[in-house]
Amino acid sequence: MPRISSPPPPVEYHADPARFAVDTVLKRDVFSTVERGVWTDRNGREWPAVRRRWNEVSLWLGPLARRLAAFEVKALERVTRTGVTTPLLAVGHRFLVRGWVEGAPLQIARPTGDLHFFRSARAALHTLHAAGYVHNDLAKQQNWLRGADGEAWLMDFQLALPISRRWKIGRVLAYEDIRHLLKHKRTYCPQALTPREKKVLATKSLPTRMWMATGKKVYRFVTRRLMSYSDTEGRGPRVTQVAPRIAAALAAHPAVAEVHMADFQTLGGKVGLYAFVATRGPVTVEALRAHLAQALPDRPHLDQLQLVEALPHGADGVVRDDLLLLIARNQIEMLDVLAGSEAVRLQVAEIARGRLNLTDRITRPAA
Repeated sequence: MPRISSPPPPVEYHADPARFAVDTVLKRDVFSTVERGVWTDRNGREWPAVRRRWNEVSLWLGPLARRLAAFEVKALERVTRTGVTTPLLAVGHRFLVRGWVEGAPLQIARPTGDLHFFRSARAALHTLHAAGYVHNDLAKQQNWLRGADGEAWLMDFQLALPISRRWKIGRVLAYEDIRHLLKHKRTYCPQALTPREKKVLATKSLPTRMWMATGKKVYRFVTRRLMSYSDTEGRGPRVTQVAPRIAAALAAHPAVAEVHMADFQTLGGKVGLYAFVATRGPVTVEALRAHLAQALPDRPHLDQLQLVEALPHGADGVVRDDLLLLIARNQIEMLDVLAGSEAVRLQVAEIARGRLNLTDRITRPAA
């Protein structure tokens, strides 16, 4: 079960945003910007922290952004001391600050065979539900964090709702939280699923079946078509639409064996594209960029292109996106822990030594 290392201070309301020192932009979407940094409380103590702010949201999305933020504040006020998530530290005008814990989101940590993580995650959900809340957004792997201590932490409470097990809807929402956790367990520890868990996975609740058949289609139309919003943890259309085109064009070059695209935050706060290119013959970066310009007449911008001997692969043969993403973002501290084998560790270390993005400190003025 996750534990808070030291008791947090009382939540500070009407807080001064100047007491948050921004270190790195973690995410930006149409509803908010999430930044990592340091919060100095009213007693002068410094806390590693994350700030979500919605002060730059467009006017027509402002009411929804404020409502999502209010959901998160209320939920964190209720569950902040349970140990299932990082504590709420401060709330101010169009921002909130919460604690920081070292770890990696599920899609990067990839806890294959890690039964301890999933036992911890189930205990965290039990604690959350006992505290009278459901998370309501656990299908997204980025909302699960595997801490450096191996424990499970819950992130992003914008859609969290208060519940009572006495209400049918409360029991249904808690059931769906558990079902989404089991979907991740099926991905990383399929052999450990019990017969009862397999039955839960096969049985969607009635509201979920109705949502899949009707509401989800409307949601996708509104968010993707009308709002141009891709629910990819702030990565956006450059990653979902432009990157595949660049990868395909690079892969068509006769000297290219394999291509993998990653993204990172640029100094201007935009989403940058980073291509890792494994070659099968002599070729230069300049030659590949010239090839891109010819293959893609609209010339979409590629920020970084790194030539490597080979790309790292997992036991399933799939490129290790988690490791390459960390290198592209210059967040290399956890590479050795996540590599999984000595061969992959050495291969990734060589790629990391030649990385082209050396900036992970993307500082912005305080809001």
